[in-house]
Parts: sequence; structure tokens; C-alpha cells
Amino acid sequence: MAIYEYRCDADGAFDVTLPVGTAPQSMTCPTCEREATRVFSKPMMMSLPKDLVAAVDRAEKTRTEPEVVTSLPSAGARRRTPVLPLTPTLRRLPRP
Repeated sequence: MAIYEYRCDADGAFDVTLPVGTAPQSMTCPTCEREATRVFSKPMMMSLPKDLVAAVDRAEKTRTEPEVVTSLPSAGARRRTPVLPLTPTLRRLPRP
């Protein structure tokens, strides 16, 4: 189920809950019974994690204002991680 928003010229906006993809372009106003047109609004993202909302906002911003990169990011110092053998018998094998 999805919530669709409609706007009546006389009474303002009202919401209707319908199955996804079944909302008509216009609907009768429950107050004055005039024709109300469907309004496309921003989805409700209040219950989403802050990181996801920030990522969506950043992606939306890059549509019109792309970030310009002038150099590659540094990879940092690479350290070799020591690998320990899983079994005592593997300790006798030669190391590279």
C-alpha cells in the first residue's frame, strides 16, 4: 500500500491510501466532491538511517553540481599483515 497525495483547489491537500501503481491522475475531494489532481511530492524518509538520507542527498546534489576531482586519494602506508599458519604442521613449510 502507498500513500498518494491529491490537491483540491477549494479544500487543499488530502491523502489517499491505495495499492502501489493504482492511483488515478484525479480523484474526487472527500469534502466538497470536486475534482482533485494528483500531486507528486518527496517520499517520506523520516524513518531511514541518517547515513542513507545523507547519501541520497549527496547523489541528488551531484545531478546538477558534480564534484570535481583533481587528484587521486592517497592509499596510505601499506603494511604487510603477518599470516600465521593454521596448524602446527604448516609451520615447518618454507616461508616466501
